Amino acid sequence: MAQSFPIPRGCPFAPPAEYGSLREEAPLVRTRLPGGDVWLVTRHAEAQQVLTDPRISTNPATPGHPMAAFSERPPSEEERQARAKFQVGQFIDMDPPEHDVYRRMLIPEFTVRRVREMRPGIQEVTDRLIGDLLKQGSTADLVEAFGLALPSLVICRLLGVPYADHDFFQSRTRRMIEANIGAEESMTAFAEIWEYLDGLITQAEREPGDNLVGRLVTARRETGELSHEALVGMTFLLLVAGHETTANMIPLGVLTLLRDPGQLAALRADPEGWPLAVEELLRYHSIVDWIAFDRVATEDMEIGGQAVRAGEGMFVLGASANRDPRVFERPDELDLRRGARNHLAFGYGVHQCLGQNLARAELEIAYRTLFERIPTLRVVGQDDELPFKYDGVIFGMRALPVTW
Repeated sequence: MAQSFPIPRGCPFAPPAEYGSLREEAPLVRTRLPGGDVWLVTRHAEAQQVLTDPRISTNPATPGHPMAAFSERPPSEEERQARAKFQVGQFIDMDPPEHDVYRRMLIPEFTVRRVREMRPGIQEVTDRLIGDLLKQGSTADLVEAFGLALPSLVICRLLGVPYADHDFFQSRTRRMIEANIGAEESMTAFAEIWEYLDGLITQAEREPGDNLVGRLVTARRETGELSHEALVGMTFLLLVAGHETTANMIPLGVLTLLRDPGQLAALRADPEGWPLAVEELLRYHSIVDWIAFDRVATEDMEIGGQAVRAGEGMFVLGASANRDPRVFERPDELDLRRGARNHLAFGYGVHQCLGQNLARAELEIAYRTLFERIPTLRVVGQDDELPFKYDGVIFGMRALPVTW
């Protein structure tokens, strides 16, 4: 049994050291939380099974859901009602067939072809941000000036959110996911974003723009397929998911590449290798880890030879599955030519990240352009001096001081 959970990272280039021993112990390992025991899924094959089995639910309202085990007491009626209000439209927490209805509405916006059409716009934003960096001098915080700014600009443009408001939702999102923030403050941030988006959708219902929200309003709202509240929930999910993970991956990947000058030089010499490099960086860091992979069995079953009963909760450890030596040769080594697209950084199955094509494009363009335009880029300070989000549920960096 794991002694505690979640287990914090202690190294920016590796998941928690305990994951290796847990993975070798068994594909499913029990851990004790204040509200009861849950299973930790440690290996790649079993992770895929859990994330695809229709007898396993992601809905937080399903009895035995593991997120409830973080609390010693069940939620009050007031808390349940508040959560239910914000649950509307949050299809990441829905099971099929309800989940599929929402996902089908959005698939056309995130196809490979659609993202290919967006690439010139992403390149334009990237060039502008790097140009601003160069104009301002020879030092910068790459998190604030580039890592946060790029995905924020892209998702704002896609959804139709005024970029002037990006500071607002960035600060609220950070408060929502920081581990050291209390439940009340987190819920307040959640409610503030929700209220803002409620106004945005109301405006779009009056005057739909040529953006994702406008198209959803025009094509879906008028037919009655989506309620106003569901549109707000969908937009909330896309806004938060559309910038937070990529914003963390950009600076973390830059640091990783700068710490491996040999592989970085090979990429500079052969820019065609950037797509493979992005896949490896995603696998290597697995910054989301367990937070999006909370599941509960709705029937008795067997997973990896382990009996799992209906009502037992599970957390898939994505960072452990992505270091499973049964699947990845030399898994703890960064190999930018590995090309292992079977990683679980975007999840797996029906809940696999809808925006993965967009995230890949943003990361590839960000890394390639940054190192092409600022070839002398280097980090200021040693790794142990840099502020990493060791206490965050999504791993990343709070700042990355650089110079050139």
